[in-house]
Amino acid sequence: MANPMTNDLMTNDQKMYIIKVKGVAKIPDYVQLRDDKFTLLAYFRVDRPDKSLDKVGLHDKTEYIMNIIKDLPFGQILKLEL
Repeated sequence: MANPMTNDLMTNDQKMYIIKVKGVAKIPDYVQLRDDKFTLLAYFRVDRPDKSLDKVGLHDKTEYIMNIIKDLPFGQILKLEL
C-alpha cells in the first residue's frame, strides 16, 4: 500500500482539492490538500508550505499552488488538476 506522504503518490493529471482553513486566536491559518477520494495528502500552515509540498512531490508546483491559495476564500473547496 502506498504511503500517502511519499513522492510516488503524485502523478501527472493528479486531481486534488485545496481547502484553506481560518485559524482562531493562537491557531494559525492552515491549508489542506486532498486527493480525489478526499484522503488528506498534506496539511500545512499558509506561511510554511515547503516541507509538506516536498513530501508529496509538489515542490516544483509550490509557487503555482500558493498563488491559488492566496486568493482562495477561507472554507471554500477548490478542485485543482495538476
